[in-house]
Amino acid sequence: MCGIVGYIGTKEAYPILIKGLRRLEYRGYDSAGVAMINDNGDLNVYKSKGKVDNLCEFCSDKNVSGTIGIAHTRWATHGEPSSRNAHPHYSQSHNLAIIHNGIIENYADIKEKLREKGVQFVSDTDTEVLVQLIEYIMVKKNISLLEAVQVALYQVIGAYAIAVLDKRDPNQIIAARKQSPLVVGIGKDEFFLGSDASPIVEYTDKVVYLEDGNIAVIRRDEGMHVMSILGEEQELKVKTVDIDLGQIEKGGYPHFMLKEIFEQPECLKNCMRGRVNIEADHVTLSALIDYRRQMLEAKRVIIVACGTSWHAGLIGKQLIETFCRIPVEVEYASEFRYRNPVVGKGDVVIAISQSGETADTLAAVQLAKEHGAFIYGVCNAIGSSIPRATDTGTYIHVGPEIGVASTKAFTGQVTVLTMIALAMGEAKGTIDRDEYLKVVKGLSEIPVKITEVLQTNEKVADLARTFTYAHNFLYLGRGYSYPVALEGALKLKEISYIHAEGYPAAEMKHGPIALIDSDMPVVVIATHNAMYEKVLSNIQEIKARQGRVIALVSKGDDTISKIADEVIELPDVQECLEPLVATIPLQLLAYHVAVCKGKNVDQPRNLAKSVTVE
Repeated sequence: MCGIVGYIGTKEAYPILIKGLRRLEYRGYDSAGVAMINDNGDLNVYKSKGKVDNLCEFCSDKNVSGTIGIAHTRWATHGEPSSRNAHPHYSQSHNLAIIHNGIIENYADIKEKLREKGVQFVSDTDTEVLVQLIEYIMVKKNISLLEAVQVALYQVIGAYAIAVLDKRDPNQIIAARKQSPLVVGIGKDEFFLGSDASPIVEYTDKVVYLEDGNIAVIRRDEGMHVMSILGEEQELKVKTVDIDLGQIEKGGYPHFMLKEIFEQPECLKNCMRGRVNIEADHVTLSALIDYRRQMLEAKRVIIVACGTSWHAGLIGKQLIETFCRIPVEVEYASEFRYRNPVVGKGDVVIAISQSGETADTLAAVQLAKEHGAFIYGVCNAIGSSIPRATDTGTYIHVGPEIGVASTKAFTGQVTVLTMIALAMGEAKGTIDRDEYLKVVKGLSEIPVKITEVLQTNEKVADLARTFTYAHNFLYLGRGYSYPVALEGALKLKEISYIHAEGYPAAEMKHGPIALIDSDMPVVVIATHNAMYEKVLSNIQEIKARQGRVIALVSKGDDTISKIADEVIELPDVQECLEPLVATIPLQLLAYHVAVCKGKNVDQPRNLAKSVTVE
């Protein structure tokens, strides 16, 4: 959600800024802009509505010289998408320019007070209010830009990652963060800014992740130092990032989403590497070794997450309850944080987030910590906010996910939750040894099984062409497959804009069956598990009402294949591992339907990859 890029050094800034914006396009945005101090000392701001390509076209005849600059992709929160509301924003004097991710919650009060002082505004954004406040303080108190930023940030309420330029000091960028990610890359006589490491890794693998409430002062002549809002010097913690540049490029695929779907066998091997032993008869998680007592003595587990991660949490609930015999609740983080939840000592809260920056999940973590719960993070982005805020956790290690619609992160999350349930169950003695060995072995074979499922890609593509016309879809599943139905429906909604709903199959009779007719495609996960006969009955009910059934069945099924309109065969796996194979055709179906409809698969409208605001 929004993207920040910055550069100060010896090279021309504009090409670096534009390439950085392209690296961040996956986050979702509706406008883009750059601000640079050129060789004549002018502070130029160029911005446009729409894609980065629009910005490049707008800048084609502009002066884009200079070795210092900041750039931004905006996802609208205050004010409609437009050039006027795009970032960067000038101060009234045009001496300052700012870019900002997040939300300033008390912007309206500040704006009204500044208007009373004669400040004029040209946009509808909360961000312009912040840069006008900084300049007002700077002039009123006759203080430096750094001091004015400190005073202003002390007054604002909300979340922010900002970068500020002052044309009177072309050797400095000031950056700050609170509840919104910001990374500084350190090169040779140059520095880079990014909302994450993806715009930076091409130039350096040395980065500093700014902590909440910190300000970075980056100077061409003095290097970089970090302080708190109150001016206290902070230790400069330089870390090495390990991101292969190829992971954030398409590698010959037409879209990142398809590439990431096909990466899943290798990604899940990486996820299990060092955790499932070579003999595939044991799972080891360092978090459960280091915090054995807190995990094994848990009275209950609460899983907090949003979107796709919440669906993974629903699967995790069944796994943990089955193998560990501990009650598990799954909460939307956005709801959990705004009520008075009963949570405290003896509870383990598992926070799941692909980006590690999800605002609602991070707030839920902080609330649970305040109540004394033990916090376990499941995350993909190393060094992000949620891993730093939790007591312990497990990275899913599936590599950067660029497509907005999550694919490999979902299967990575489910894999980690499976390993947590297995490791806890074995340590507690609540899982039968033979069952434990069988599931661990089955889990180790999942990458091979997914490779087999991916061979259905062409069949799913043909299927998609048949159902592209549909205006609504229904997805049904039972047990472990119910969250997969929810996830399949979400994927279709996200990228094809077709209305789709997921339901437990047995609930179809309690309302959704009223929708069934010849124009309603129904996707049913009907593998040969304990509830096979029940799901078969549901399919017969659909067919009796002329519904069109796309069934995911176990290989060799000769019953459902005779009554369903379309069948996709899945390899046999243990029932608890079925989500890892059943979700693959649903990802492919959503992808191919969206492609047939001519939609922007990797950057669907109105969506953001990293949801860093409420």
